[in-house]
Amino acid sequence: MSHSVSSRGAGGGTARPRHRTAAGCTALVVALGAGATACGSDGHPLSADPYDATRDISFSAAVGEGKKTDPDKPLEITAKDSGGRITDVTATDASGRYVAGELSADGRRWHSTSPLAAGARYTVRVSTENKDGAPGRRTVDLETSTPRTKKRLDVVFGPDKGRYGVGQPVTAELSAPVRDKAARAVVERALKVRSTPAVQGAWHWVDDKKLHYRPKEYWPAHATVRASSNLAGIRVAERLWGGTAKPLKLTTGDRMEAVTDAAAHSMTVYRNGEAIRTIPVTTGKPGFDTRNGVKVVLGKEYFVRMRGTSIGIAEGSADSYDLPVYYATRVTWSGEYVHAAPWSAGSQGAANVSHGCTGMSTANAEWFFDTFRAGDIVKVVNSYGDMMDPFGNGFGDWNLTWKNWRKGSALTPDTPNDTPPEDRSRLTPEPA
Repeated sequence: MSHSVSSRGAGGGTARPRHRTAAGCTALVVALGAGATACGSDGHPLSADPYDATRDISFSAAVGEGKKTDPDKPLEITAKDSGGRITDVTATDASGRYVAGELSADGRRWHSTSPLAAGARYTVRVSTENKDGAPGRRTVDLETSTPRTKKRLDVVFGPDKGRYGVGQPVTAELSAPVRDKAARAVVERALKVRSTPAVQGAWHWVDDKKLHYRPKEYWPAHATVRASSNLAGIRVAERLWGGTAKPLKLTTGDRMEAVTDAAAHSMTVYRNGEAIRTIPVTTGKPGFDTRNGVKVVLGKEYFVRMRGTSIGIAEGSADSYDLPVYYATRVTWSGEYVHAAPWSAGSQGAANVSHGCTGMSTANAEWFFDTFRAGDIVKVVNSYGDMMDPFGNGFGDWNLTWKNWRKGSALTPDTPNDTPPEDRSRLTPEPA
C-alpha cells in the first residue's frame, strides 16, 4: 500500500488562511498557519476553537460507523459553502499510514491520489475556513469494503536475512504475474527499500514475477538495508489485490572486490578500495573463455565434483574431465567458480587453460574462500569471453548502466514520492 502525506495546499504545498486581522497579528498568523490562535482578541474568528464543519463539506464515499466505501474509487471531499474552502486533509489507516492526496488551488476540492486498501479502516481529518476566516474541523471514520472474489499478490523478499557483500541486490518474488505497466507501478510504489546510510536506488523488473533492487553504485560498506511492503489490501489489477510480505533486513560488510585480468593471468583483491593481495590465476582457454564483467558471489562449497558433461562436453573427448574440486566459490548458476586447481599450477600466472573457472593454488583458494562472502564482487576484464548476463545466471545486475537499469522500472523520475516528509530522511532517495 503506497500511503503518503496529506495534502496541505495546491500541489501539496501548505495552504495559507485568509487573514482578516489587524496588522499587528498578521505575521504571527502566517507563521502558525490555518487554525492558529493569535493575539487573543475576543470575538475574532481565529481566536475561537474550530467549529463543526459537517455542513460545510461533502464526501464522495460513505463515511461513518457501519458504512463501507468502494476501495476502487478515489476519496473526494468538496467544500459546499461558496465562500469557504478546505485548508487541510489527512487520511490515515489503523497503523498510521497516510493516503496521498491533492488539494485544488482554490481549496474547493481534495481527492486521494494513492489507492485505498480493501478491508481497511481510515480516520479522515478535514480542516476548513469559512468566508469570514473562522476555522472549522471535521473528523470521520471510513471503512472500505472487501471484494467478494480476488486473487492475492504475495511478495517474498530475498536473499535470506544476514550479512552480505556490497554487490548483493535485493529481490522481490511475486506470487502472480504482473504485466500491465500501471499495475507494476502500483507494486513498485508499495515495495520500499531503506538503507542507512541512504543511497540512490531503483527496482528493475526482471520478468512478470520478479524484481531486483540495486543502488546506482554498490551499497556502502557496513550499511543496513531494509525491505518492506505496503501492498496489503491494495488493488493491483482486476481481481488482483496486494497480500502479505515479510520484511527483510540485511547488513553489508567490508567492500570486497576481486578483479581478474584474464590477459595478465592475475587477480587483485581489494578491501574497501585498498589492494590487499595479488594472486596468480588461470582462466578459460579458447572456446571456454571466462565471462567478462561483474559477478556477485552466490555461495561457497568446500567440495564440488566437476564433470565436463555438465557443460556439454562429451565423455571421453579431449576436453572431458571429472575432478574433485576444493574451496569452490560460486559466481554463476551455470557452474563458474573461483577454486583450487593444483593440476594447473604450472599455468597459473602464465596461461589460460581452464574450462571457464578461475583457478589458483589451494592455499590461495582457501584464503579466498575464507575471505569472501555472498554478495561480494568478482569482476573479470580482458577475457575473450562474452559479457556476463544481467539476469538468469546469477547476479549480473551491475553490468547494466544506471540509465538502462532505470528503464526496467515502471516508475519515471516525475512519479510523485508518496512518502510522508517526516519519513523521507529514512528512505532510500528516489532515483534522479
